Amino acid sequence: MIRVLIAEDHHLVRQGIRAILEKADDIEVVAEAANGQEAVELARELAPDVVLMDIAMPRLDGSQATARVRDLEMGSQVVVLSIHAEPILVRQALQDGARGYLLKRSMTEELLLAIRAAHRGEVYLSPALCSSVVDDLMALRKGWQDGGPLEQLTEREREVLQLVCEGHTNRAIAQMLCISVSTVEKHRSSLMSKLGVHDVATLVRVAIKRGLIFLDG
Repeated sequence: MIRVLIAEDHHLVRQGIRAILEKADDIEVVAEAANGQEAVELARELAPDVVLMDIAMPRLDGSQATARVRDLEMGSQVVVLSIHAEPILVRQALQDGARGYLLKRSMTEELLLAIRAAHRGEVYLSPALCSSVVDDLMALRKGWQDGGPLEQLTEREREVLQLVCEGHTNRAIAQMLCISVSTVEKHRSSLMSKLGVHDVATLVRVAIKRGLIFLDG
């Protein structure tokens, strides 16, 4: 039996995924998470075989949560769910430790295939992604790209960026991440410098436009 954790912040979508999985004889849904932090905590507690990870969630986005689950080293494989088909995001998910990347528009047909492949230790990508991902990897190999904006930021900067864009204050972010307010301010300053912006409103617009954060999807 493949034990699955569903991490998705939309209740109706979670219920839809559960309904699909409950029809399979070899899959058991062991828990549901409504944000990235909860997903990591449940993965640590339950050690599921596979985590279905929405890319756009509060607290920690799917990319950050995937890396945290990988670092737990408990054998849980992650399949990322997303509406975004950009090759850089697929590459980032694989670098974070995901064993699959599934487009939500094709999720019904491919969900079981992706879960079973991840459980076997294989990588599953939605067929619609394969051509663009191969092209992206070939471009990287030839030195045509610089790795993209995601790779310019540290993991902590990405955490702070997500929380800033969700509208949290410096003090609230400091409490969430167990760091000082001055450290949050330093990370915000570094983010603005790296992204070439001078105020929070522009920071949010640039982060969304460049695929650095996911507030919905």
